[in-house]
Amino acid sequence: MTTFADEGQFLSMLLKLIYAKNTMEIGVYTGYSLLATALALPDDGKILAMDINRENYELGLPVIEKADVAHKIEFREGPALPVLDQMLEDKANHGSYDFIFVDADKDNYINYHKRLIDLVKVGGVIGYDNTLWNGSVAQPADAPMRKYVRYYRDFVMELNKALAADPRIEICMLPVGDGITLYRRIP
Repeated sequence: MTTFADEGQFLSMLLKLIYAKNTMEIGVYTGYSLLATALALPDDGKILAMDINRENYELGLPVIEKADVAHKIEFREGPALPVLDQMLEDKANHGSYDFIFVDADKDNYINYHKRLIDLVKVGGVIGYDNTLWNGSVAQPADAPMRKYVRYYRDFVMELNKALAADPRIEICMLPVGDGITLYRRIP
């Protein structure tokens, strides 16, 4: 339930390569990817971080504070979809994010995509974590798998298919961690 170390390093390098400054993270858990993002951003960079559980976020907060990057983070506790809907009402938020990382409720991945595509700038990048979902997306539907893997498999596959068919983006799926799909919004 945490970002793999290789994925954190990859995201850090990616953020530096695209000169990201205004970012968002949906699904913080204990904050490893949040820390990697904060360390990669310039000193005036910003992260809107959302999670349903403040206690998990606070587990990693001492490390974030020790790294002297807490000033970059605005944490909001609660479901992300209502926050995104509110943000979309203000046209000033459209195209305002350089990078967005999603590692939250897999059953809402497609709903996040429908909203985030308008919040990321043209040329900006969105990353979805766990898009290989324990390798289950490459297995036949009747293959043996754990109950929770089977439950979320269809949601992850729905996202993967939707991203592959979306003409507004270019995608790349990487076998880093449990799979990360990155997409870049194109004009």
